[in-house]
Amino acid sequence: MKNLIFIALLLIGSSAIYAQNEARANQEPLTAKVAEDNKKSVDTDVSILMWTGYKVLGQHAGTLPLESGALTFDANGNLTGGSIDIAMSEMTVTDLEGEMAAKLQGHLMSPDFFDTANHPQANIKITKVISRGKAGEYKIIADLTIKGITKQIKFNAVTIDRAGKLFFEADITIDRSEFDVQYGSGSFFEALGDNTIYDEFDVKVILAVQ
Repeated sequence: MKNLIFIALLLIGSSAIYAQNEARANQEPLTAKVAEDNKKSVDTDVSILMWTGYKVLGQHAGTLPLESGALTFDANGNLTGGSIDIAMSEMTVTDLEGEMAAKLQGHLMSPDFFDTANHPQANIKITKVISRGKAGEYKIIADLTIKGITKQIKFNAVTIDRAGKLFFEADITIDRSEFDVQYGSGSFFEALGDNTIYDEFDVKVILAVQ
C-alpha cells in the first residue's frame, strides 16, 4: 500500500514539473516577441549628428551621417537602450565652402585626425539609461568607439514627440585625445600656441525614431 502511495505522489510531482516546464517553453517566444516589438529603428534619412570643433583662433562645424541605428523602449515607452553606427568617412564641413571646405574635410578624414580609410565607422552603444525624474529625460552611459578605441561617455538626453514622430536628442562633448586623435593637441605636443586645436569637440545628436 505504501509503495502505491509513493508511486502516486511521484507521478503527481512529475506531472507538475512537466506542466511548469511546458509553461516556460510557451512563454519564451512571447518574451522574445515583446523585446523585438520594443526595438525601433532610427530613420537615417531624417537623423543627423552635427559636430563643432574648437581651436585658439576659432571653430569649425559640420555633420556626421548615420549608417544605421536602433533604440529600445519598455512597455511604458521609456528608453532602455540602443546603438548607432556613424559614417565617419562621409563627414562634411558646413562652415566653409568650395576648396576650403574640401581641404578641411580631407584633413579630418586623414590619419592626422580620424583616419577614415582604416576606420570608416564610429559607434555609440548605450549601456545604461537612468531616469532624471521627468518623463522623457535621461542620463545616458554609453560606449563610444572611434578609430577602434572604445571609451565610456556620459551625457543627458531627451525623447520628444514632434507631430507624432519620436525624436531622441542629446548634446555630447567628446575628448578626441582619448581616441588617439593627436593633431594640434596640447595633450601630445608642446608650444603650439595659436595653432592649438582643443581636444574637446561637441556633437549634437538628433535621432528620428521610426
